[in-house]
Amino acid sequence: MENTNERIDLINIEDEMQRAYIDYSMSVIVGRALPDVRDGMKPGNRRILYAMKERGWTHNKAYVKCAKVVGEVIGNYHPHGDTAVYDTMVRMAQDFAMRGMLIDGQGNFGSIDGDRAAAYRYTECRLRPLAEEMLADIDKETVDMRPNFDESLMEPSVLPARVPNLLVNGSTGIAVGMATNIPPHNLGEVIDGTILLIDNPEATIDELHELIKGPDFPTGGTVYGLNAVREFYTTGRGKIKVRGKADIEEDDNGKARIIITEIPYALNKTLLIQKMVHLVRDKKLEGISDIRDESGKEGIRLVIELKRNAVPNVLLNNIFKHTQMESTFGGIMLAIDKGKPRVLNLKETLQCFIDHRFDVITRRTEFDLKKAKARAHILEGYLLAMDNMDEVVRIIRDSKNREEAQERLMTKFGFSEIQAKAILEMRLYQLTGLERDKVEAEYAELMELIKYLEDLLAHPEKIFDVIKEDLEQIRAKYGEVRRTDLSIDEGEIDIEDLIADEPCVITLSNTGYIKRVPTDTYRQQRRGGKGVVGMSTKDEDFVEHIFSASTHDYLLCFTEAGRMYWLKAYYVPEGTRQSRGRSLANVLQMAQDEKLAAILCVRELDDHAHNLIMATRKGIIKKTVLAAYKNVRVAGVKAINIDEDDSLIGVQLTNGNDQIILSMKNGKAIRFNETDARPLGRVSRGVKGVTLTGDDEVVTIEIVDTESTMMAITENGYGKRTSFEEYRTQSRGGKGIISIQTTERNGKVVSAHAVTEEHRLMLISEGGQMICIGANDLRVIGRNTQGVRLFNLKEGDKLVSAAVLDPEEDVPETEAAEGAEGEAPVEGAEAEAPAAESAPEADTAPEEPAGE
Repeated sequence: MENTNERIDLINIEDEMQRAYIDYSMSVIVGRALPDVRDGMKPGNRRILYAMKERGWTHNKAYVKCAKVVGEVIGNYHPHGDTAVYDTMVRMAQDFAMRGMLIDGQGNFGSIDGDRAAAYRYTECRLRPLAEEMLADIDKETVDMRPNFDESLMEPSVLPARVPNLLVNGSTGIAVGMATNIPPHNLGEVIDGTILLIDNPEATIDELHELIKGPDFPTGGTVYGLNAVREFYTTGRGKIKVRGKADIEEDDNGKARIIITEIPYALNKTLLIQKMVHLVRDKKLEGISDIRDESGKEGIRLVIELKRNAVPNVLLNNIFKHTQMESTFGGIMLAIDKGKPRVLNLKETLQCFIDHRFDVITRRTEFDLKKAKARAHILEGYLLAMDNMDEVVRIIRDSKNREEAQERLMTKFGFSEIQAKAILEMRLYQLTGLERDKVEAEYAELMELIKYLEDLLAHPEKIFDVIKEDLEQIRAKYGEVRRTDLSIDEGEIDIEDLIADEPCVITLSNTGYIKRVPTDTYRQQRRGGKGVVGMSTKDEDFVEHIFSASTHDYLLCFTEAGRMYWLKAYYVPEGTRQSRGRSLANVLQMAQDEKLAAILCVRELDDHAHNLIMATRKGIIKKTVLAAYKNVRVAGVKAINIDEDDSLIGVQLTNGNDQIILSMKNGKAIRFNETDARPLGRVSRGVKGVTLTGDDEVVTIEIVDTESTMMAITENGYGKRTSFEEYRTQSRGGKGIISIQTTERNGKVVSAHAVTEEHRLMLISEGGQMICIGANDLRVIGRNTQGVRLFNLKEGDKLVSAAVLDPEEDVPETEAAEGAEGEAPVEGAEAEAPAAESAPEADTAPEEPAGE
């Protein structure tokens, strides 16, 4: 028998596959994978929150088993797998996944190490207050309801959402042929931007960006590059670079370690550690001796112990380069808008939320108005009935049944059916005078409310005021401080534009600790003072070099081995007067055994008009044009070839026609013309500058300035100023003439500088003491003399270095006389060397022949 009900349609299989796949795609896109732009929720999240609200599992109630919630959601609203529902619920309870958590979980809800949550039969949950704000007023017909999957219940198509959740918590989802990846943001900033757009609908994205500065991830970190953030806000797409946070610490023994305290969003901490271990094993990360995970309730703490020869900054950069400590968040602001997926920019996203809230407030107002009018209508019936209570009671008593009484009341007094039913349901106690007062008060209050609600609906601009008031309440209640820092990528802007060009003093200790402080940190004292503590040094360490610079200067750093490195002065870490500073190995990528010999400050490197004159301890000098050093690699370049038993002691910048003076340890000096030394290439040894005898060595190299005087300083704290006219010009390679007497009282020469009356000198002792004195404290005396006391040294202490500082206004003597720290001038300082200062200004010993 043929089945007469059978129907066969001929279709094109290609067309049918295309139609079926499109239907499936739209179902996934709209019904599962993408959030709604209005409440920022996917259907799964929305149904979980709604189900919990309907069952009363709110923040002020007891926790319930997650299994009960999963069953409720699957059975009533979300006919998908229990794992999918539970995983969604778990994510809303994780503080490292959500910027504003929506579910309060109790039990094991997973960790940032990638540990999974416990099974739902073990864990418990309830709504958080912020989630209840998302559901506020849902029972006031504020949103459209639609049938659930079996049409047995109704569920909301969107939540009322007092919170701009799409931006606050972000969203991640992969649909068919499209995906969304919206980073979380700071609640307070998003609300500020929303209020700005309400007040000024013409506000630009840049104006909104000033308030909504960038993503704010729950795991903190740092966003590098504001251009990518601006592009994301402008186009809805952008690649945002995110870095974890790490600090470099040093223990008392000078050993460095890297401390990681924050990691990029969605990064598994355990996988990060495993990646670093593999890189160490493969020798791609060298210099790591140990990796420890000391994380706890206080937060993340990964400790990376370094070997002594490791350069911490270089190693940290390699960690950023080779691991996910630096990652890219590929943002795309794709959401469902009016039933269709659309990529939105920042302004469009905020506007969609504002429009949604306007619709919700309007519908809530209409609901409240309808309810208020209905109640007022009943109260009007009550009042009329109370005015005619005897007749009302008589009619009710004389009626045969409820229907007759209702009909007679409506006919007699003009009550509506609703009023008549309400009167018949009144209780006898409501006939008292007190109850009448209550009814009248309630009615008056309702009339005020009705007036307000009608005015609200008649003036849409007032609805926007209500929206702003709601947002301000949310911000006051739930706002938090930003966790993620924002940093300008060095490639986007010249960092010098953000740094003031100001004078500073750079100090370097004997063991290689460097720091930068403002020049006015060291106030001027009179000569003979005891000085102030210039650097906190450890045992057997002392401040060896001090240099005056500007923060925008290039610091040309020459090592005793003859290599040169350069960096901007602002890269030197800033410290206080008493701080120890940072190890030079963390600032320059020098070899472990290299020691700094000189720092020269220049404004430009590509300079063909100036030369560098270098001098070694054994009397070799070399002249090379400055521009030869402009292309310096990270690992430095060779500045001069140094003999094995020699070392570089100083470098000067000259104009091509200067005169040079070399000062020696045993008290001699030689002055000669720069032109005596021919220009040499960058990689060369140089020529003889002075002939040394015995154990003599060159200690300093200076440029002759006829308007200045020569200040010679000895290790026992004595010194003097002599006119350059007393140093006659000799030929390069001579033995020199006496500059200062190196008697037992004076000791050997440690430094010699060209100074003017306005210059100040910073003197540094082996014990770490410093003093800043004015050059004009010393009068000009003869060349072959002993000089006067400059620094009242402690017993056993010696001067090791001196530097000339730029002229500055004198500090009043009353300010310089603080006896507490021994900074006042030493009484009788000049009296200790009266013979030296009163000596005749002519030489007291014959000069040695120039040819010697």
